[in-house]
Amino acid sequence: MSESHKNKIVVVGAGNVGEAIAYTLMVRKQANDIVLVDLNEDRAQGAALDIAQGTSFFKEVWVRRGGYEECADARLIIITAGIARKPGQTRLDLAKTNVSIVKSITRSIMEYAKNPLILVVSNPADILTAAVTEESGLPAERVIGSGTSLDTARFRYFISEALEAGIEYVNAYILGEHGDSQVPIWSAANIGGVPIDDYVAQTGKILDKETISQRTRDGGAEVIRLKGATFYGIAMSVSNIVERIMKDEKAILPVAHVLGEEFGSWAGVAISMPCVVGWNGIEKTLRLPMTDEEKQAMENSVKTLQDFQKSVNNLI
Repeated sequence: MSESHKNKIVVVGAGNVGEAIAYTLMVRKQANDIVLVDLNEDRAQGAALDIAQGTSFFKEVWVRRGGYEECADARLIIITAGIARKPGQTRLDLAKTNVSIVKSITRSIMEYAKNPLILVVSNPADILTAAVTEESGLPAERVIGSGTSLDTARFRYFISEALEAGIEYVNAYILGEHGDSQVPIWSAANIGGVPIDDYVAQTGKILDKETISQRTRDGGAEVIRLKGATFYGIAMSVSNIVERIMKDEKAILPVAHVLGEEFGSWAGVAISMPCVVGWNGIEKTLRLPMTDEEKQAMENSVKTLQDFQKSVNNLI
């Protein structure tokens, strides 16, 4: 691997999400070599050219189309490929199709890459993170699901908006499933270190927790209803994860991976928890103090994913 290409990122899937991610990585200069891989080579080539032709405005970044052989020396591989959910299609049908697609992609990656670091963005994200982990045979910490990172970004945005507080001072998590059973951890939410309930009491602001939780849960559906698809939010969310990895920041992020035996009945489930993320992937999974109600909601979220995983496995 040449020195000039040492920070290579491969993005598998050149659809709206993959292209938006590649563009965001380029603009934020998070890699000096970005490769788009897609079965539709014209789409990948067009996306790469469109992004690359804008790189002349600042320090050169290579953006190009390539094949799976590019995974051999990639610092990070991002999987975005898969079909979007169609009207009338069940989440289970979507999962069945996308699990097959992502398993095939994983086999192609592993044909060339040795111990790669993989970031799974395709939906349903938690199920596909588990599928990539199983198919690749990689340690769980080397396969990261984007999980509830975008849900958490939406959560912080809505809190910031309601309280008229700078979003950089809003600390809050959505954990559990990247889906309907996600869990807002209100008990740990704070504004600049001040517990959120205390902040509300001191400022006299109005905070409707139920409305914010629901808006967060429905955030993706709202955007899809209004414009047909979501891709900028997830691109920024993925870019944030990439930055923490590439800079080895040991950042604490709400991302998913297959939990180990130390999590008891949760073992084997890919679900979002606060994780220490750095150069080598997930370095530590943290347990956040929760209320009894939040703990029960997390149990329900795990059960939802376990049941969903069994249903998918029965169909494949």
